[in-house]
Amino acid sequence: MSKKKDINQLVGNFISKMFRNLINARISTRVGSQLAKNAIGARINAAKVAPGVSFMRFNSSNFKLNTDSFVHKYKEEGPKFIKFTEEHEWVAFQRDDSVFVGITQYASEALGEATFVELPEVGETVEVGESIGSVESVKSASEIYSPVAGEIVAVNEELESRPQLINDDPMGNAWIAQIKLNEPAEVVETQESLLNETQYEELLDSN
Repeated sequence: MSKKKDINQLVGNFISKMFRNLINARISTRVGSQLAKNAIGARINAAKVAPGVSFMRFNSSNFKLNTDSFVHKYKEEGPKFIKFTEEHEWVAFQRDDSVFVGITQYASEALGEATFVELPEVGETVEVGESIGSVESVKSASEIYSPVAGEIVAVNEELESRPQLINDDPMGNAWIAQIKLNEPAEVVETQESLLNETQYEELLDSN
């Protein structure tokens, strides 16, 4: 009987220990999960109030082309007008009914450090909203969409060897492509999908 009692006690102790370990494991998991949630929440809250997160608001330099860039000097008089898109692209209308297209300062900062730029083919015809390339960064990748219809007449090949230009000079020497318009610039620039500086600023302010 004594031997049987000892065996029963050993079994009982073993089962009791298993239950205690199981309960402790569940408690640790719950605590760990809550700590993780709290940490994530703290990061989100910090991001909401961190300086510069609502970047680009009311900074006129974010809407101005680099006056020393090829895009600005393409014609002696400079571009006729600059428009923007909701996808954060800029469109510089030239006096020969062509446009240069690039991504805005906002898009550049949102992407982070650029590591690769895919360019369209010269001679390719594109429609509004059609992809004309992409930018890859250490954080993400983003398609670039044509804001106008026309023919690709030039691409910025320098971006293939120097993708960091997207970060250094997005509003100028980091232009993506030049597109010959299907219609006169004065007609195309009235498209509802193209925003003027004030409208684009309001878009940024609403983000």
